[in-house]
Amino acid sequence: MGETSHSDLRQALGVDGASVTRLVKELEAEGLAGRRLDPADNRYTLAALTPAGERLAADLERSHQEYQERLLDGVSTQEREAVLRVLRRVRTNVTGREKS
Repeated sequence: MGETSHSDLRQALGVDGASVTRLVKELEAEGLAGRRLDPADNRYTLAALTPAGERLAADLERSHQEYQERLLDGVSTQEREAVLRVLRRVRTNVTGREKS
């Protein structure tokens, strides 16, 4: 997965910088992530998953995939597309504007 900046994490997760810092510190305390100063600019911090964090992320991804498969078991592609159309329409009705 590699290193990423707190700024990139903030943007990807849609949370504020303080939340990213707390999250990364918690993951670091649990041995799931590590941090270091950005060698290109030591005002910034880079974060990366440790091997234990990578394993946990892979396990979560597998569990999520299995959950999705169970959730959609027996639901045809046409039915899925119909549900998505209805949900898009509901979102449009709620927000009052079209979204793709």
